[in-house]
Amino acid sequence: MAINPGHKTGFISPERKYLPPPLPFTEPMLIKIGFDIEFELPGPTPMILMLYVHPSRQMDLRSEEKILIEPDIPLTDFTDLFGNRCSRILAPAGNLRLSLKALIEDCGKPDEQRPDAPQVKVEDLPNDTLPFLLTSRYCEVDKLSGIAWKLFGSTPPGWPRVQAICDWVHHHITFGYHFADPSLSAFDVYNEPRGVCRDFSHLAMAFCRCLNIPARYVSGYMGDIGVPLVLPMDFSGWFEAYLGDRWYTFDARHNVARIGRIVMARGRDAADVALTTNFGQAILKKFFIISDEMAPSS
Repeated sequence: MAINPGHKTGFISPERKYLPPPLPFTEPMLIKIGFDIEFELPGPTPMILMLYVHPSRQMDLRSEEKILIEPDIPLTDFTDLFGNRCSRILAPAGNLRLSLKALIEDCGKPDEQRPDAPQVKVEDLPNDTLPFLLTSRYCEVDKLSGIAWKLFGSTPPGWPRVQAICDWVHHHITFGYHFADPSLSAFDVYNEPRGVCRDFSHLAMAFCRCLNIPARYVSGYMGDIGVPLVLPMDFSGWFEAYLGDRWYTFDARHNVARIGRIVMARGRDAADVALTTNFGQAILKKFFIISDEMAPSS
């Protein structure tokens, strides 16, 4: 079983609370990040954890980033094929608790917007972007290609096309945690338009790939900074599209530039970046996430 952002297996979210939005931030900030996750394991269970901040953000950490495990068992770190920092454990039967608290510095600016970013011809794309044009577990390019060209083939290539895709997905898919289903693919979500953040991203990514725009899945922290607070906190899933000479952040679920995204992992889709993967039965008992901007004096 794998746990992904927006999919709380065995966890019932309490009533969601809405508070007035804080003032927007434009200065560097400290963000408190962390989690407290508990499982009940019927037997000894090997697990892969993808719970660290991505290596590209390691230099921004302002405190130690250490996963605490109860009971105290060995943890081995490794780097996967996509450059994500991972760890593996052999958890004994019984209760397993994983927790972490850390501080990370962020620029405090919203996601970069480049409306003039051009689309790159396939023959000119860097080799390492090519896998993100292909069909993957949750993004069926073959099934959605005709639909994508019909919907977006007349849009201007480049940033406007990706934004048109995000606009369409944002307005046509209904969000709800109770729609979470780890078996849903982009094609499923197109036909039954409902899901969680990963489903919005998978459909938008698949459309991008159909139109020859590399797109990759991202998981990470995204606290409610500069927007109304929504509780409980959760990890989030968004995507990046390759335009011009770099990757840009897009979010079909929220469809607005956000502040304080902290990347944890990147991959072809959610199958590559599961927060936890257990090789055996595991019952999720607790799932608490924090991603809060710290006051200047903190």
